[in-house]
Amino acid sequence: MFALRTLCRGPRPLSSPSSASRTLRAPRATPVRFNSSSSKPTQAQLEAAAKRNRTANMWLSGAVVAGSFALGFVVCQTLYNSKKEPPTFLLPSNIGIELQEKMQPSYGSVADYHKCIDEIRELYKSKGKEDSVSTDADDLRSHGISDWSYHGAELPTVVVWVDSTEEVQDLVNISRKYRVPITPFSGGTSLEGHFSSRPPDPDMNRANAQPYGGISLDLSHMDKVISVSEKDGEAVCQAGVRWEDLNEQLAAKGIPLFFPLDPGPGATLGGMAGTGCSGTNAVRYGTAKGEWFLNLTVVLPTGEVIKTRSKARKSSAGWDATKIFLGAEGTLGIVTECTVKLAPLLPTKVAVMNFPGVEEAVAAATEIVNHGYPVQCVEYLDSRTMRAINEGGIAGRKYPEKDSLFFKFQGTDGIMNETAKGVVSLAKQHGGKDFEFSATDADGEKLWAGRKAALWSVLAMRPNGRVWTTDVCVPISKLPKLVEETAEDFENRGLEACHFGHVGDGNVHTLALFSDDEELERVRVAVHEMVERAIRLGGTCSGEHGVGLGKIEYLNTELGQGTVNLMETVKRTIDPLDLFNPGKVYPNIHPKHSAGDGHGPKEHSHGVDASVGKKNAEKEA
Repeated sequence: MFALRTLCRGPRPLSSPSSASRTLRAPRATPVRFNSSSSKPTQAQLEAAAKRNRTANMWLSGAVVAGSFALGFVVCQTLYNSKKEPPTFLLPSNIGIELQEKMQPSYGSVADYHKCIDEIRELYKSKGKEDSVSTDADDLRSHGISDWSYHGAELPTVVVWVDSTEEVQDLVNISRKYRVPITPFSGGTSLEGHFSSRPPDPDMNRANAQPYGGISLDLSHMDKVISVSEKDGEAVCQAGVRWEDLNEQLAAKGIPLFFPLDPGPGATLGGMAGTGCSGTNAVRYGTAKGEWFLNLTVVLPTGEVIKTRSKARKSSAGWDATKIFLGAEGTLGIVTECTVKLAPLLPTKVAVMNFPGVEEAVAAATEIVNHGYPVQCVEYLDSRTMRAINEGGIAGRKYPEKDSLFFKFQGTDGIMNETAKGVVSLAKQHGGKDFEFSATDADGEKLWAGRKAALWSVLAMRPNGRVWTTDVCVPISKLPKLVEETAEDFENRGLEACHFGHVGDGNVHTLALFSDDEELERVRVAVHEMVERAIRLGGTCSGEHGVGLGKIEYLNTELGQGTVNLMETVKRTIDPLDLFNPGKVYPNIHPKHSAGDGHGPKEHSHGVDASVGKKNAEKEA
């Protein structure tokens, strides 16, 4: 323990050397003795004495530092050679990451997997809920492969539907008993492979590989709005509640409140918390990582159930434990309930206008937002997307085929009229034309139909084609450069792509079309370049989709080794067996596939390609 403290802290002050330091036998500085007959030491004598002391102290300091690192190295080697788990205490990033790379998590044997499934079946049989446990091929596929993700993926071993926090707790305890990983699943709308297992390493014999797969924990049955407090402006919901369903229930009860986070249709509150999502309303209401999730009920890897905060709207009692789980993608705990903050439901108007190019559109949007107008949404669609909307005909009307901005504003009719005048004035300074402003709610829905139709209109451009959809986010001032360079790069590669997104906060989505594997590989390279470009511009690999399998390779570049090492230390401390959604978020933690005997459960995946089909359910990028 002394060695580890010394390694992280450095040598002790030389005025108080440790006993370990004294054993190094550094040359001692000999006190200067002067002849009693001398009245005072000469300047030369003083300088000589000081030089001898400096030399001794420098030697001692260097010896202590060298000894500290040597001891640290010995400790690290001892940890590795003893094949223990990586340390759960913070080490310097170069040492911590090196140890993590050498000591990767592994899971139970094939027999352990069978025992785990048998125990789960027995548990649910005792409850009369046998149908809640499935190893059916279709169920495994729908819980392991996303039709919207093109990252390599493997299937789970078993799917279990749960109805309560207690059932989640039971499954966590069983998974820990047999060292079988467990991955939360609810809406299944994620785009970066969040609920898929990572494929075996390329050098492993796939015929013998036993994918870590494990338990897919489906929380979609936990879809109840437990309570709503209009006075407190909050709702308590289970994790499987869809955000649209919550807002519909509020409207049906005549409660003039709504939950403003609006990712793709079908997203559930648990998944939204896990990915730190946002949507078109982010410019006004922010993201899931703001104050919209007030309190979470979480099952930890130990099986313990916690609540992250009190019911108070704000608190300075310690750090905010809720934030640990927002954006952690189910790797630190499984969210089963949440208390969400609601916002007043205000009258809304819609406006649309077009611009000469992306630079003018972004400049206008930025100035309008910064001027203080009540902007709820400001969406950018490039000219190619506008042409796709017109050709698809889904919106039911035509738009100018130019780079365009779609706005939503909030407030009373008087405020809206004044807003319209101010927006037109500012937009004209940036070449804005053809301003349309909704007079009624019905007019607003018709105008906004173009934004809602964007994804499906782009898909219609390529009959029998497929689409890779991804997102990045950059400082708003860098958005024109990002869009222009990305569009040029896709065109130079002979690829067809559209670019649009939440311009008010610098978040851009790219939809790239492809028809075969060769084109898919070109798309994959172009997307990689887009992400690298965003990071070079001071941005992030994902503004709202999350990391999953698809963006994990960019974390070291974006955040740096020190931050990644800190995140991985937290992960190892909370989940030392790496049982919760393994293979996501943490670049240096690579779960192992055991080299099995080929007689594992039939339900294990055999390399299903993620590049298949499209969901029929409506999605909005």
